[in-house]
Amino acid sequence: LFRSLFNTMKTFLLVLFVVSLAVFNAYTTPVINQDLVDEINASDAPWIAALNDRFAGVSVEEAKKLMGTILRKNNLPRKTYEDASVPDTFDARTQWPNCIHPIRNQEQCGSCWAFGASEALSDRICIATNGQTNVILSPEDLVSCDTTDMGCNGGYLENAWDYMQNTGIVTDSCFPYSAGNGDAAPCPSPFTCQDGSTPTRYKAQNIVSLSDVASIQTSIQTYGPVETGFSVYQDFMNYQSGVYKHTSGSLLGGHAVKIVGWGVTSDSTQYWIVANSWGTSWGINGFFWILRGVDECGIESGVVVGQAASN
Repeated sequence: LFRSLFNTMKTFLLVLFVVSLAVFNAYTTPVINQDLVDEINASDAPWIAALNDRFAGVSVEEAKKLMGTILRKNNLPRKTYEDASVPDTFDARTQWPNCIHPIRNQEQCGSCWAFGASEALSDRICIATNGQTNVILSPEDLVSCDTTDMGCNGGYLENAWDYMQNTGIVTDSCFPYSAGNGDAAPCPSPFTCQDGSTPTRYKAQNIVSLSDVASIQTSIQTYGPVETGFSVYQDFMNYQSGVYKHTSGSLLGGHAVKIVGWGVTSDSTQYWIVANSWGTSWGINGFFWILRGVDECGIESGVVVGQAASN
């Protein structure tokens, strides 16, 4: 009996040690490192890796907290555009230069789901009104007030768009982003604007899921950028330029971004042009390219978007 208890205790302590070591490594291992950069750049990957200021000193575990999109199959109606005709290249930034708003930074909050949604709707409202309504909408409204999601601890794309359809969101000047430290502010009750203005809620309508390339392209070139969720691996954090495809590193979690267009490289590699929410010091001034046509990391199967509603 004593031997059995001893062996059980020894096994328990061994498991505890292994788990503790894994947790320690996750909190101490940098998410960007020169060895990984060198490995990627020595491979035949169609993109270039580099160390960047955005994630200098950030551990793997800290980076995981930014992956706030919970990826799942949704029950939204799937929209398909029949007989879609799209050009080889398209960039919403040049098509509607005054309506595609600047890169933002979610900082240390897992609020990418709110940034992607609010940014896509901001752009689409501007496009739908020919620039007459040009506002930057508040991701903080979603992070603090959308009770179907979990603020800095994550959210679902379809829930964010449902909130924007049924409740609507205010402008960023009315409810500025303050959750960058990882803590969401309480939702004001009664709701008042911090800038003293009268709250105006902007809404979405006709929320759909898109999953085929031609339909995503048609939606973008007709109505503006779309939000999507995809799986992020450690190598992505080291992205600098080129057409990203997963090359090395473990899964960190789900992330939401805004697709603004597409293109083709000189060697015929097809890619999406995507706006991230990690500030302009990361990637191509805050943007990145990712392989198009093969659902790389789920980038094409996770699109959720709605049209701008008339207020």
